[in-house]
Amino acid sequence: MIFENSSTAQINLNMEVPYISFPVLSEVPFLRHGFSTRLGGVSSDIFSTMNLGNESNVYIDEPANIEENYRRIAGSIGFDPKTIVVSKQVHNTNIRCVDEKDCGKGLYQPRDYDDVDGLITNIPNITLVTKYADCVPLFFVDTKKKAIGLTHSGWRGTVKKIGKITVEELHRHFGSNPEDIIAVIGPSICVDCYEVGDEVANEFKNAFPNSQEEILTVKDNGKYLCDLWVANRNVLLEAGLRPDNIHISSVCTSCNSDLLFSHRKTEGKRGSLAAFLSIK
Repeated sequence: MIFENSSTAQINLNMEVPYISFPVLSEVPFLRHGFSTRLGGVSSDIFSTMNLGNESNVYIDEPANIEENYRRIAGSIGFDPKTIVVSKQVHNTNIRCVDEKDCGKGLYQPRDYDDVDGLITNIPNITLVTKYADCVPLFFVDTKKKAIGLTHSGWRGTVKKIGKITVEELHRHFGSNPEDIIAVIGPSICVDCYEVGDEVANEFKNAFPNSQEEILTVKDNGKYLCDLWVANRNVLLEAGLRPDNIHISSVCTSCNSDLLFSHRKTEGKRGSLAAFLSIK
């Protein structure tokens, strides 16, 4: 599905540094948020041009390019790049509650944490950052407690229900009621582009025994199409979110590989997108 501006996701390609925003989050007055594209940066070749990470052990971008790209996207979205806290993603379910001491980690100073796929905070002017190239970004905002979360949910995180764990951590740290939480399932690979084999399909069957037919479609070749968007929506429903508070962006990274990095479409020869979320 090719990306067009809609009620769930919007982009202004006339901006010098475009980014995707989500109207439901734009309506929350105390939030800043955005999701990068591959446009408007200084990186070249497979990283062209807005690369925001060196997640590959094979293809490495210049650190100076990445830092300049963060400076540019920060100026476009409207946050200070020195306030960012970058996750250290390993497809697990650990969530880190961050504060002012974490600002700059992952870009301007080393991270003193590992194995972190989700970040939460209730402190203003801390910019949560998680990175992507097909996996599912999950944005969370508790409009009552003024707390936020940003979580990376690949297929492993999805079957481990990291979205539900994030909601539980928001409740544990900030007293969040799941019914007050708004969630956005951000740009990621769509069901039509995400073919998996038996090993992955069986993980989903075990994790979602009552909704596997919604999530998995058998193909003629014996493989499956897997719907990460529906799976994550079901995880959030299980976590107690109201159905009308869960918003699927319906933007596919693979279908829009001219605009977004896609690991699967490029067989790993790509840069990294990033999601940004902060309290003003």
